[in-house]
Amino acid sequence: MSGFSIARQKMVDGQVRTTDVTDRRILDGMLTVPREAFVPATRQALAYLDLDLDVSEGAAKRFLIKPALTGKLLQAAEIGEGDNVLVVGCATGYLAALVARLAHQVTATECDSALAAKARDAFASLGLANVACKAAACTEGYPAAGPYDVIVLNGAAEVTPEGLLGQLREGGRLVGVSAESNPPRAMIVTRTHGEFGHRALFDAAAPVLPGLEQAAAFVF
Repeated sequence: MSGFSIARQKMVDGQVRTTDVTDRRILDGMLTVPREAFVPATRQALAYLDLDLDVSEGAAKRFLIKPALTGKLLQAAEIGEGDNVLVVGCATGYLAALVARLAHQVTATECDSALAAKARDAFASLGLANVACKAAACTEGYPAAGPYDVIVLNGAAEVTPEGLLGQLREGGRLVGVSAESNPPRAMIVTRTHGEFGHRALFDAAAPVLPGLEQAAAFVF
């Protein structure tokens, strides 16, 4: 096995399985998809560590969220093989690549056009034909490919992402980290009869996605 293959196995065994991720499809995907392919060459040695990994090369920081949180969010989303899925704030596309192994069709959005291009290159190199990356703000989603059965946030939101919730089909669900309160928690929001039900899943922290920050309070 290569060094990265060994690191991938250790990541799954030591970080993902130990947090009660039991879905075999998710575990197989995390064992197969090369996380290092979504990381700048200078940081590939960090690809399998238990951290939110900075993959940005400009002033604005963009991250791949921790492997354990990635696995737990995917398990909570219960993505089916016929589902149409939106991944918001995909950065270089690792989470979207995992989702592409679970779903029928995936649309990923990224506000940094250079990172969106890197995601598209990575998808092409891995032969993932059912995922497309669009340069778009995290608040916008991508209505043209919706409505979606599942929306997954690759990060946290300090405000309710109303524009994304409107792109869920009936019975659809959004999963991500809500940082509207302290401590932040992973949440699932389900659309039923046009109404949205919110349920906390577990305590979790992740970098806040651009555009989903809470507005700074005015101070005299």
